Amino acid sequence: MSLHSFYKNKVYPFFDTFEDKVRSWLSRRPKLYSFIAGLAVVLLWRAIWHMADILESNGGFIGFLFTPQVTFITSVIVLLASGLFVSFFVGDAIIMSGLRKEKKFVDKAQDEIEQEEKDIRRMEHVLEKIETEIEHMHTGRHPEPKQGIEHKTEDRSGGGFQPMR
Repeated sequence: MSLHSFYKNKVYPFFDTFEDKVRSWLSRRPKLYSFIAGLAVVLLWRAIWHMADILESNGGFIGFLFTPQVTFITSVIVLLASGLFVSFFVGDAIIMSGLRKEKKFVDKAQDEIEQEEKDIRRMEHVLEKIETEIEHMHTGRHPEPKQGIEHKTEDRSGGGFQPMR
């Protein structure tokens, strides 16, 4: 068995199944999941930081590449070239909302909630009217039009809807 087929047939399925089980278990414990994920991210970047320090302390050309000035310039160039600099530090959504001259997310969320409440009240009113009309259809009686409200009935002559008074 080659190394590639061993990885494909044994190692990958094992870790794929293991990952699914761990994520499933941790998903039911969001605080623990957050703590473990945060700790792992911090430890990953700490290890990378220390490896860069070790490479810098070795000196020579590799050491020069890991000096603070060179790593700063290199990382800014890579982040700008890949488009990640602005999106990581500011965020796409903030940039887009600024370009559209939209409100802040907090204000926008409040406005959306208020609009949703108005829409729900309007839909409740429409549903009440429909329920009333259905009740009258079952009893064979039609409701009397309310004062000042124009009801529309279908014009059977093909001319569309005509106001009923």
